[in-house]
Amino acid sequence: MDLLVTLGRTLGFSLGAGVNLYATVAILGLASRYHWVELPPQFQIFNNNLIIGLALVMYVVEFVADKIPWLDSVWDLLHTFIRPVGGALVAVATLGDASPTMKGLIALLGGTVAAGSHATKSGTRAVANTSPEPFTNWILSLAEDVFVLGLSYLALAHPVAALVVVAIVLTILATFAVLMIRSVRRWWAGQPA
Repeated sequence: MDLLVTLGRTLGFSLGAGVNLYATVAILGLASRYHWVELPPQFQIFNNNLIIGLALVMYVVEFVADKIPWLDSVWDLLHTFIRPVGGALVAVATLGDASPTMKGLIALLGGTVAAGSHATKSGTRAVANTSPEPFTNWILSLAEDVFVLGLSYLALAHPVAALVVVAIVLTILATFAVLMIRSVRRWWAGQPA
């Protein structure tokens, strides 16, 4: 059961970090600071005034940037390098004491999960930006924030449930990726040479 709890927290926070790294880190810091749930000692790394404050400030900046069409895509482009690394670091931090090999594997897994959720977010935003009205961005942004808050709550309070949610989301993302690749292949095959 400990492995499932650890994986639920690690992958839940990594998936959340790919969507909104700053909200995820702020939640981890605040949960650790105010003892919202009983957390293992390794979560104390997030209980730092500088980390919490910076994460909250950056969350506000991202909250505003996400509401402005095309600026959200530029923001996501910049975060293509930040969110996966952040997801990897969050995964390693939530793992606790482990061998260097295990930390490396968890960093790769956390970074990959964060990269997948980031790619989905940024791709969805790019499609939404083709819409002439701004409300789609606002709705997507608020839905992403609610998703990250909800997943973070699950990862903190019910990590096994968070692991189930992560497995479902990753299965859906993989299914859509396969369908898109097949569609692109068919489209290219139908084009004249």
